[in-house]
Amino acid sequence: MTPADAETLLACLRLARTDGIGPVSYRRLIQTHGSARSALDMLERGATRISRNVGQPCPYDDALHEYERLQAMGGHLLVHCHAGYPPLLAHLHDAPPVLSVLGDPALLASRMVGIVGGRNASSGGVRMAESLAALLAAQGVDTVSGLARGIDAAAHRGAMTAGRTVAAIAGGLDCPYPPEHTSLQDQIAHTGAVVTEAPLGTVPQARHFPRRNRLIAGLGLGCVVIEAAPRSGSLITARMALDYDRTVFAVPGSPLDPRCRGSNDLLRQGAVLTENERDVLRELPESIEENSLFPLHAQPPRARSARTGQSPVPMPAPDPTPPPAAAPDGGGDIYERVEGFLSFTPSPVDDLVRRCQFSTAAVLTVLSEMEIAGMIEFLPGDMVVRCPSPP
Repeated sequence: MTPADAETLLACLRLARTDGIGPVSYRRLIQTHGSARSALDMLERGATRISRNVGQPCPYDDALHEYERLQAMGGHLLVHCHAGYPPLLAHLHDAPPVLSVLGDPALLASRMVGIVGGRNASSGGVRMAESLAALLAAQGVDTVSGLARGIDAAAHRGAMTAGRTVAAIAGGLDCPYPPEHTSLQDQIAHTGAVVTEAPLGTVPQARHFPRRNRLIAGLGLGCVVIEAAPRSGSLITARMALDYDRTVFAVPGSPLDPRCRGSNDLLRQGAVLTENERDVLRELPESIEENSLFPLHAQPPRARSARTGQSPVPMPAPDPTPPPAAAPDGGGDIYERVEGFLSFTPSPVDDLVRRCQFSTAAVLTVLSEMEIAGMIEFLPGDMVVRCPSPP
């Protein structure tokens, strides 16, 4: 890598690590100012305004230290719109600006399926996850999961018996979670890949897991749910996969087992009933290149699968029209417009989308970033409420 390339990566890393900069604002700054370096210059001079919540740019020395530590670990930094960035993620409206990877970064561009489920899985659920991941791997389909206890760990282990697997994690690459999966993470990094949006040194907290779920949903061509309880993180991942036009699969479970109520509900709403690898394979494109998820292909999107109506992060149906460049009244900044309509009284997400008059995808992206920042909370019934500011 040339010094110029390294400086470009560092500028992108600094912009991505700046407080208040999320995926949408990162891309908007790049588009507006032409490069990360120019955007940083504008932020440092106070010559651009993207949100009052944006802080001073991440210091150069902090970004350099993170980059050097990542290289010392044998890791890789992948930057959106740069070579090596996973193609399925690159086309998402909320694509992560930077990714840190241990292992083979090329694996992130392979034909993959997400497999997720409960942490307190039954022995039958564990066997299903291991078997399904192994059989898919034997057919050239890798697995991406979240390294959690239960179904996730079983899927990783099953995939490694016949192929490779990707672990998407919530914290830094140097902070394995849960701790008992440290050796499993090391094994995955050695034979496959471990990926995260979080900086080194980040200890996983609850607010970090939506980003982990987004990686699982975005890297896979589909998402298989095994033993998911209502209002579980697995259903959030399924909702995200649905929003990205991925196929949602669900393994049926006993109606007497509360661990299966969420995944069984997905089946009621149209998820692909999955009993073996053949049920998954017949729904997948033959290769990434043929996948109609890429906007550059003028093909109709694949049929969308089930939506989880009980998801704590509601997702209205996508708006087929592209987001306008500005609000009809010239209000312009989508962050300010969305924030202006938020209230400490819960309001329907659909109503917020209509009143903002931006596309559904654009408004939901802003709401997702606000949720991660602790500014809002999603409530049951497709409602959203503003959170009180910290004292």
